[in-house]
Amino acid sequence: MKIIRLKYSVLLILVAVMSLLEVESCRKSGYSAELHSDELIVTLGRRLFFDNTLSNPSGQSCGSCHAPSAAFSDLSHNIVSPGVVPGLFGNRNAPLAMYAKYVPALHYSIDDSSYVGGLFWDGRVNTLEEQAQKPFLNPLEMANTDAAMVVSKLQQSENFSYYKLAYGDITDVNTAFANIAAAIATYERSDELNAFTSKYDYYLADKATLTDAETRGMLLFTDTLKGMCANCHLITPDDASGKVLFTDFSYENDGVPKNLYNPYYTLPGTYNAAGLSYIDLGLGDFINDSAFYGTFRTPTLRNIALTAPYFHNGCFGTLEQVVHFYNTRNVPGSGFDAPEYAPTIDSAETGDQKLTSKDEADIVAFLKTLTDGYQP
Repeated sequence: MKIIRLKYSVLLILVAVMSLLEVESCRKSGYSAELHSDELIVTLGRRLFFDNTLSNPSGQSCGSCHAPSAAFSDLSHNIVSPGVVPGLFGNRNAPLAMYAKYVPALHYSIDDSSYVGGLFWDGRVNTLEEQAQKPFLNPLEMANTDAAMVVSKLQQSENFSYYKLAYGDITDVNTAFANIAAAIATYERSDELNAFTSKYDYYLADKATLTDAETRGMLLFTDTLKGMCANCHLITPDDASGKVLFTDFSYENDGVPKNLYNPYYTLPGTYNAAGLSYIDLGLGDFINDSAFYGTFRTPTLRNIALTAPYFHNGCFGTLEQVVHFYNTRNVPGSGFDAPEYAPTIDSAETGDQKLTSKDEADIVAFLKTLTDGYQP
């Protein structure tokens, strides 16, 4: 009996010591012993989002092209973001990652006579989990050869201990890669990327007052016959979320000129066989439908003042240029270059709105009220 009790006592001591070691490990990792699993996944996702050891070679993370201080868009405001391999670039401007949780899956809307939703500029994936996987394996971005390389890099990262706390040890590469993407997606769904703390939000809550210029801009923005901005950038609450998202998620061809400063045009034929003749056909290319060639998803305007340059190819560097383009694109002598793809341009709502320069400035003033972090 004494031997059994002694063994039992030793076992209890070992369990206690192991528990203490686990708590200490969590404390050193930044976790509390009471941390809930959803908080743990968000923390892991945040750390993976900014982990620049997960590219090939090391040096680039999701946060390299989606920086918090630029509303999770390119901090350097590049036309297109450089990849981790020197001299390589993607073909499109990096969209902000904020509020992406609200983008629905790609589908055709009979009411809008348009496709709606889908992530990336061309709607080619439907979930944040799918989206999170793509840059890891894109040779023009993080340049890993396969999921196994990403997982191997994670196992050598300081964030592997966080991964094991959240998901346990790795037994299957594909499962681990899916978990990496799931953690990043969970972080992207957190309040950190979906703050709703702009001056406009405080205005809606009667906690802020718009200036005269901002008020005039809002009225022009919502005017269905003059500014017409809200025809696509909805200022009414989204049906699914109840949030004002400033987009209907539809696809339009705004007649944007080709951006010859885009370094993608000069990449080797391995990456861009068409060279300077390359035309980005957007959604139409993805769904193989010429009726939608040159169309791109309407982005949210939240934090738009922080996310220059604008449009899928970064062809305009200021909001003033964008508003003037919408206002005068079709006016003879406006000075804008020919559109990259002309046949599907939407000319019914933009191009000759006859706004004055003061009207344009007022719209820009309103757009600047959509920046998060306002202090009432």
